[in-house]
Amino acid sequence: MEDYKKEFIEFMVSCDALKFGDFTLKSGRKSPFFMNAGAYVTGSQLRKLGEYYAKAIHDNYGDDFDVLFGPAYKGIPLSVAVSMAYSELYGKEIRYCSNRKEVKDHGDTGILLGSKLKDGDRVVIIEDVTTSGKSIQETFPIISAQAKVEVKGLIVSLNRMEKGLNSDKTALLEIQETYGFKTASIVNMQEVKEYLYNKEIDGKVLIDDEMAKKIDEYYEIYGAK
Repeated sequence: MEDYKKEFIEFMVSCDALKFGDFTLKSGRKSPFFMNAGAYVTGSQLRKLGEYYAKAIHDNYGDDFDVLFGPAYKGIPLSVAVSMAYSELYGKEIRYCSNRKEVKDHGDTGILLGSKLKDGDRVVIIEDVTTSGKSIQETFPIISAQAKVEVKGLIVSLNRMEKGLNSDKTALLEIQETYGFKTASIVNMQEVKEYLYNKEIDGKVLIDDEMAKKIDEYYEIYGAK
């Protein structure tokens, strides 16, 4: 596993973005772990988060894109932070773009924030986590309606490795096959489990034998085949 992935796992834990316990997800699933990108709230946290995303994007997509699209609401600060980090790390200016939940009819009108999308733009969509793939069903039509763009892919921070909405494949693989673009993540849950198993972080072991068993039982039900 690359060093930045190991660092990112510890970063998620230290920022309280990745928690272990008993949670009910938006999809209705009962999960022993929960990832919340809303926990990144300080300048230094967002700077580091942007760097981890930028490294993963560069590993998976190189420089072959023009725009980072972050769906409202959590995708808005993500797209801003990562576009800044990408410029600093790789010397390429990437435009950021996000959508509004409601269309604005005065001033900076329309449904988009940041850069407008133009015909020929190559777009990478950035999200915090994809559990079932439901969010992309809302995002893809918004992007497609703005201009004739090429969506190069989707990047998330954590691949939960769960079955999607319509099959026993992972949500990311289902999205890839449905929409025809590549999907990727900074880390996946298998990497997280292997790295944190019986490992002490800030004086605490987050995945001991009991939690490992709960995670295994969860994947017996919701894990992708």
